Amino acid sequence: MSRQPDVTLTQMRYFAEAASLLSMTRAAEELRVAQSAVSAAVAQLERQVGTPLFIRQHARGLVLTAAGEELLRDVRGLLAHVGEVLDAARGRGDDVRGRIKLACMVTLVPFVLPDLLAELSAGCPGLEVEVLELEAAAVSTALRSGTVELAVTYDLGLGPGVAREAIAEAPPYVVLPPGHRLTDRPQVRLSELADEPMVLLDLPHSREYFRELLATAGAPPRIAYRSASVEAVRGMVARGLGFSVLNQQPVLDGTYSGGRVEARPIADDDAPALSVVVAWMESVRRTARARAVTDTAREVVRRLRSATGEQVGGTLQRPGSAEPPQRI
Repeated sequence: MSRQPDVTLTQMRYFAEAASLLSMTRAAEELRVAQSAVSAAVAQLERQVGTPLFIRQHARGLVLTAAGEELLRDVRGLLAHVGEVLDAARGRGDDVRGRIKLACMVTLVPFVLPDLLAELSAGCPGLEVEVLELEAAAVSTALRSGTVELAVTYDLGLGPGVAREAIAEAPPYVVLPPGHRLTDRPQVRLSELADEPMVLLDLPHSREYFRELLATAGAPPRIAYRSASVEAVRGMVARGLGFSVLNQQPVLDGTYSGGRVEARPIADDDAPALSVVVAWMESVRRTARARAVTDTAREVVRRLRSATGEQVGGTLQRPGSAEPPQRI
């Protein structure tokens, strides 16, 4: 029987930090050790596994090899599991603590993240949450590379091998400028917007979703302007540059620049909603930290929906209000 390489947890910790930061110097600063200690640990690990884990580029820092990327995914899971084992041994198995890296899709950040972080701070004071704000394609990449352990995102472009739990449905709605000919309607059919200029929320996967939504309704979009910012889109609509379709709506109808938009539900029965999900890799063991974040995200969204109003036909309407429904 061949002897297994004598790999230490310190080597794996130093390797994971260097791989995350793609720099021995920055890893040493984060770990508060000498750079020579990080370099020596990684070099020893490479000798023991028998293959290079990094390509060293003096001008550009470190680049993970294919073997390094594969090892990094496993090492992160192993280190997380070791932390849980030690907490259980210390009698803190139910005391969620440590660090978790979380991705949040940029369009959901202002709606979900503040309450999520506040609830976690109060309920899990020993948990440190690092958040990456990413668009949909980058969320999938971050999960697959092991950069993040968990993601709060729309169910867009995640691909195979990603487990997910739906925590809310976000139906699309139409955004119109004040005085638009359709603002006197309680609901709008997408076909009524055919040939009108559109302001597109231009993010990977999101843009395809909106294009297909309109094309299926017989109103292929005539895109006049586009932006990757939800607030920029709303601002352009407020100035009369076109209509838009979005899935997340602030409680107030005002824009950053002082304008105003009108939101109307979509009358088309087949307009697909987007699922808001918590996602993680199927191949990675879920930690107590990940479960705590998932449970808190589910509860935060439930309370937000309850506080905003009653669900009516996939939208949220304030009880006793004649105003158009509000979405979260």
